[in-house]
Amino acid sequence: MAVGRSAATKIDWTRITSSLGLKGSTATSLQAFKKRNDDVRRKLALLQSQPTSVDFSKYRSTLNNTAVVDEIQGHFSRFRPATYDVGRQLKAIEAFEGQAVKSAEETKGRVDEEVRALEKTLGNIETARPFDELTVDEVAAAQPEIDKRTEQLVSKGRWQVPGYKEKFGDLSVL
Repeated sequence: MAVGRSAATKIDWTRITSSLGLKGSTATSLQAFKKRNDDVRRKLALLQSQPTSVDFSKYRSTLNNTAVVDEIQGHFSRFRPATYDVGRQLKAIEAFEGQAVKSAEETKGRVDEEVRALEKTLGNIETARPFDELTVDEVAAAQPEIDKRTEQLVSKGRWQVPGYKEKFGDLSVL
């Protein structure tokens, strides 16, 4: 038990959360577990600091009915604290740990995928030619819907894009 106690006191909760990059429900669950752990530690420390011995001779000298004190002393001497099988709690902790690791791995996978996509996009941005060097044909090849929309507007006899003047102003004055 002493080994478990010394190991449990050395847990760096913030480092666990930051090094594994835990977010969302996993981080919330870990924080709830840490809170329960801290509460139990506080309660255990409080109970361990309280005296556990009873001075029955003082009660015998104070009370007239010593039979009551003898009966209580008999119950006290026969009392054995209940032992609990903590296996169930340990299994629950292991299941939580397994789920937390699984969730962390899934999160890591999603983040790695997003980083790869962003790196690809950044590479495209860095290698792209400046906008003013592009030709109309190159823009139409990259975005065919622009060419289709232009053909549609011209076929209907519309030579101006709806909303252009409102957004950019009338350049006919120039």
